[in-house]
Amino acid sequence: MAGVNHSRRRGRPRRDAGGPELNKRRILAAATEAFARDGYGGARINEIARRAGTNKRMLYHYFGGKDGLYVAVLEEAYAAFRAAERKLSIDALTPKRGLRRLIEFTFDYCAENPHFIALLNNENLYQGRHLRGSARVRALYPPLIDSIRKLLARGRAAGAFRNGVDPARLYISIAALGYFYFSNVHTLSVALDRDLSAPAERRAQRNHVVDLVLSSLRLDTRAAATGK
Repeated sequence: MAGVNHSRRRGRPRRDAGGPELNKRRILAAATEAFARDGYGGARINEIARRAGTNKRMLYHYFGGKDGLYVAVLEEAYAAFRAAERKLSIDALTPKRGLRRLIEFTFDYCAENPHFIALLNNENLYQGRHLRGSARVRALYPPLIDSIRKLLARGRAAGAFRNGVDPARLYISIAALGYFYFSNVHTLSVALDRDLSAPAERRAQRNHVVDLVLSSLRLDTRAAATGK
């Protein structure tokens, strides 16, 4: 019959213009904004589909439902973070310079990507339930921890870093110092009566974090000389 749009028959997902990959990216972008703003519980599939320029059936076709879409958003957020991190090429730097760059990058990434902070906050409310089945996220971190391990080993060999530093625990501390600052910047600003989101405050905190972490790694030459 003339005028019937056969691509919208019942039960068949509509083929959106741009192809599957472009459509998936549009859905992920809209979902990232929604989940970061409203959390898992508050985000609505219909609204995400509308903002992505598609319909709910296409969203279910690609991601299987709200849980699948939320996990995909989290995986993409972690993957983007790690992809940017890999561009630092810390393995090619001196130990101190490599760690300095990693610390600075981690702090800056938290500052420049508030949606990432919001997604982490939300998933922690669910105690990591949605991420638990993600092999993709777990696979992202061993290469980074191995790079940190190698930097620490080279630093120890050069007499610059002390023994006994666990690379995973070191990374947790580096991540925590940036994450905590920006996930609590508003409440801390009120409690301390200073605008911690101001550029000068951010720069000062960034420098403090770098100094704090690198100082914790330094070999105590006096103790080493006395054997204490």
